[in-house]
Amino acid sequence: MTASSGTLDQPPQQQVPVWDLPTRLFHWSLVALILCAYVTSEYAEAIGDHFLLIHRLNGLAILVLLTFRVLWGVLGAPTARFSSFVRWPWKALTYASHLLRGRAPHYLGHNPLGAWMVIALLLAVAAQAFLGLFSSDDTGLAAGPLHGLASSDTVQLLTRWHHRLFKWVLLPLMAIHILVNLFYTLIKRDPLIQAMVSGTKPALPYVDAPANLQAANAGRRALGCLVAAIVLVLGTIWVLSGKLV
Repeated sequence: MTASSGTLDQPPQQQVPVWDLPTRLFHWSLVALILCAYVTSEYAEAIGDHFLLIHRLNGLAILVLLTFRVLWGVLGAPTARFSSFVRWPWKALTYASHLLRGRAPHYLGHNPLGAWMVIALLLAVAAQAFLGLFSSDDTGLAAGPLHGLASSDTVQLLTRWHHRLFKWVLLPLMAIHILVNLFYTLIKRDPLIQAMVSGTKPALPYVDAPANLQAANAGRRALGCLVAAIVLVLGTIWVLSGKLV
């Protein structure tokens, strides 16, 4: 027997699918778009985008992406469907109690507490992007496509909330989300971040194990959802305002 037997000769731990490719692409695309939204707003003058055109186009892309996620939450793989991970609030409280006592069960997809964090983040980003449709600067040259549908006082109010929501709601939620994922990955050894890259997790006795099946024709379904999202978002804005930016 060699010194390496029992260690190097052991077969690698079996992996099971968790997040399908459309879900992972959505996640990282949203991260990139939120970062781009911040940069194109904070440094608009430095990059020569005086009328915030890039920022406004970025906001439309976020709305399309969020609409896609809603559609994919109905038609996607089981772990991507809202019905598979959004549970009653008391389920989240029960999970939190077990977590504090070190007895939290393993979930292949979102655990009950993490599910509500996901919903809160999606709603906050959606509200931020929606307010941006009505926001405007003092000149009206850097304005969202729907700002003409509201009075000047309402536009000023919505513009203030567009900035406040990012600072006081979205940023804290994103910070909590990142810290919690680091906690699970580094402390609890639950590879949440790695799974959102690879799409797999180690095979364990998950309480939601039946949800690891993948949707049939996922690529075509995802493309259909994306096209529908583009038509819904851009079509609605065009009908209401006659323009997109």
